[in-house]
Amino acid sequence: MRWVVSAVLLLVGVLHLLPLVGVVSRTQLTRLYGVDVDTPTLELLLRHRAVLFGLLGAFLLVAAFRAPLQWAALIAAVFSVASFLVLAWLVPGAQAHPAIALVVRLDWIALALLVVALIAYGVQPRA
Repeated sequence: MRWVVSAVLLLVGVLHLLPLVGVVSRTQLTRLYGVDVDTPTLELLLRHRAVLFGLLGAFLLVAAFRAPLQWAALIAAVFSVASFLVLAWLVPGAQAHPAIALVVRLDWIALALLVVALIAYGVQPRA
């Protein structure tokens, strides 16, 4: 069952790396999020968000191949995905934006995969 955990961490890791392109420029942020990044402050926050997602994505990819890191990576990924889903639900009208709606759909899929990976992690024998 270890391969299930590794496969999910790889998939969710790649998903978390996608926003990393936003670090490059304001144009990339606008393309990525479908919003006008019209202030330096918003640009800074979104670029920093891209860096943090890159760090988390890199951690998930490393953990896919390092069993001692897998529990921490699974928990970090669940918190990342679930927190976005909760926030998207709490902010009125947020899911009406096409880019947000896409992220919500992808995060529901990621959350389902992470639940499967947590179950697989729980049933695998310990060394």
